[in-house]
Amino acid sequence: MADIHEVQQKIIDEFQALSDWTERYKHIIKQGRNLDPLDEEHKIEDNLVRGCQSQVWLHTYLEDGNVIFEADSDAAITKGLVALMVRFYSGQPPETIINTDPVFIKKIGMEQHLSPTRSNGLASMVKQMKIYAMAYKTKMKKKQAEA
Repeated sequence: MADIHEVQQKIIDEFQALSDWTERYKHIIKQGRNLDPLDEEHKIEDNLVRGCQSQVWLHTYLEDGNVIFEADSDAAITKGLVALMVRFYSGQPPETIINTDPVFIKKIGMEQHLSPTRSNGLASMVKQMKIYAMAYKTKMKKKQAEA
């Protein structure tokens, strides 16, 4: 498992290597295209991220104490954004997800280049991922207490 700070730095480096926001948008869309397809059985109401203008599905499970995220969206840029968030948070322990904010969003200047609705949607994705992590952390603590 890659250290979350290394993943964050790699994302920052990738975006800083791109000359302008046209290139950066293309990179975001490419991230979405590279996202593993989400099984249709997971594209359900319960997995929709609230607060996104586009449809964004976020499926999650726990594997070896790490939270695994799978996602999809019906819009290219939004799918790219959720792909970045999956890349950033997936495979990390709940505690790490809860305590690590995606500062790469600010560092690469993404905030200024997203529409308000996309910014709100991105914030909703992050919030939902942290909520899942908190739920898994609670479950894990409960299991440990029962053991």
